[in-house]
Amino acid sequence: MAYLVFFFIFFFVFLFLLRKLRYGRLRLPPGNLGLPFIGETLQMISAYKTDNPEPFLDQRVNRYGSVFTSHVFGEPTVFSTDPETNRFILTNDKLFECSYPGSISNLLGKHSLLLMKGSLHKKMHSLTMSFANSSIIKDHLLYDIDRLIRLNIDSWSDRILLMEEAKKITFELTVKQLMSFDPDEWTESLRKEYMLVIEGFFTIPFPLLSPTYRRAIKARTKVAEALTVVVRNRRKEFETKEEKKNDMLGALLASGEQFSDEEIVDFMLALLVAGYETTSTIMTLAIKFLNETPLALAQLKEEHEQIRARSEPGAALEWTDYKSMAFSQCVVNETLRVANIIGAIFRRTTTDIDIKGYTIPKGWKVIASFRAVHLNPEYFKDARTFNPWRWQSNNNSEAVATPGNVFTPFGGGPRLCPGYELARVVLSVFLHRFVTRFSWVPAEEDKLVFFPTTRTQKRYPIILKPREESRSNMGFGITAETERRKES
Repeated sequence: MAYLVFFFIFFFVFLFLLRKLRYGRLRLPPGNLGLPFIGETLQMISAYKTDNPEPFLDQRVNRYGSVFTSHVFGEPTVFSTDPETNRFILTNDKLFECSYPGSISNLLGKHSLLLMKGSLHKKMHSLTMSFANSSIIKDHLLYDIDRLIRLNIDSWSDRILLMEEAKKITFELTVKQLMSFDPDEWTESLRKEYMLVIEGFFTIPFPLLSPTYRRAIKARTKVAEALTVVVRNRRKEFETKEEKKNDMLGALLASGEQFSDEEIVDFMLALLVAGYETTSTIMTLAIKFLNETPLALAQLKEEHEQIRARSEPGAALEWTDYKSMAFSQCVVNETLRVANIIGAIFRRTTTDIDIKGYTIPKGWKVIASFRAVHLNPEYFKDARTFNPWRWQSNNNSEAVATPGNVFTPFGGGPRLCPGYELARVVLSVFLHRFVTRFSWVPAEEDKLVFFPTTRTQKRYPIILKPREESRSNMGFGITAETERRKES
C-alpha cells in the first residue's frame, strides 16, 4: 500500500514538473492549473449546476483578469470574458478549430456544419445562409411557421410542460424546412429517436461505460438510416425532373455540388439539433421571463393585439405583421442576452497564439464566454435584470451604443449561426400566438440550471387558460388569403 501511495505521489510530482518545464518559457495568461487531470473541473460543474453559475468566472476574472488560464475536463484551458478577445477567436477560423466533447462530435457526424473545416464549411455555411435569409422566410417559410405553431397550440391541454411542447414545435418546423414533411407518425418516431441522440451528447463516449451513450449511438444509426432513405428518394425525384420541393434538401441537391449521402445526412442531422434544442429553450425562457416581468408582458400583449386587430379573424400572419413587432424584437434580444443558450464557444488553437500580451500554446482548449460579457454591468446596465426596453432605439442604453462584439447570441465571424434570422421569426410568431391565445400561471416553482445545458429543472410546467377574446379566432387561418397563398 505504501508503495502505491509513493507511486501516485511521484507520478503527480513528475507531471507537475513536466508541465512547468513545458510551459515555463511561455508567458501564459495568469490562472491556476490545479492538480493534473482534475484541475478546476469540479468547481466549474458545481457552479453550473445551480441557478447562479457566475461566481466561477467572476472570482477568477477579479483575481486574474478577463483572460485567464484554468484546467477543466482533463486539459489546460484559457477562458476569455473579454469582448475583443472573443471577437478575435470568432473571426480567426484558421487559428482556432472547433473542439467539442467526443460524444457530441461522434453523434453529430464528421460532416456536420459544427465540425466542418475550410472550403467545405464555407460552402455549406453559405448555402444555409442563402436558404434562411429574409426573402426566403417571407416568401416560402413564414406561412408554415405560423401554421405549425397554431397546429401544436390547438392540441394543448390546460396543463403543459412548456419546454417539451416547444421542442415538439421546433422539431416539426425544422423537419418541414429541411425535408417538407408535415407532422405525422414518421416525424414523431424520428423525434423520439432524436431525443435519445441528444441525451448522449454529454456522456462518456464509450458504449461499454455509458448505457446512455450506447442508446444514443443506436438511435443515431436509426436516424441516419431514415434520413438516408429520404435523401435517396429525393435524388431520384431530382434526376427525373419531377416537381422540386422548396426546402433545404432541395437546395443541397440543386446546388451543383456533388455531396455524398453521408455528407447530406450529417449536415441535416446537425441542423435538427440547432432547431430542436436552442430555439425551444429560448421560447420557454421568453415566457418565463415575461411572466416574471408583468409590465413587459402587458406591452407585448398590446403590440400583438394591435396586429390582430388589423387582420381578419383567424388570418395567417403576414410579413408586414412580423416587421411591425418592434417590442417583440426587444423581448427576443433580451431573452437571448439573459438566457445565453449558447453561453460560450469551444475552440482549440492550431498554433501558438499571442494575444493581450500572453501566449496560448498550440493545442490548448479555449473557451470564449458570451455569457460573461452579456451579464457584465460594464456593457449592460443592471445586467442581471430582464429589461427589454434597453433595446428600444429611443433608449440611451449602453446596449444600443455598444459595438457588435459585445452582443453575440448567435456567435460571429465565418461561423455565425446561419439561421439567426429564421430563429427570430419563429420566436416572434410563437410569442404572437401564445400571448394572444392564453393567460397562464406557473404550475410549480421552477428554476434555471446551466449544466450540461441551459434549461429549467422541471421543464417549466404551466397552467393555461384560453383568453375569451381568442376563442372566436381559433383555427388554422383558412381564409381566402390563406388559400391563395397555399395554391401559390
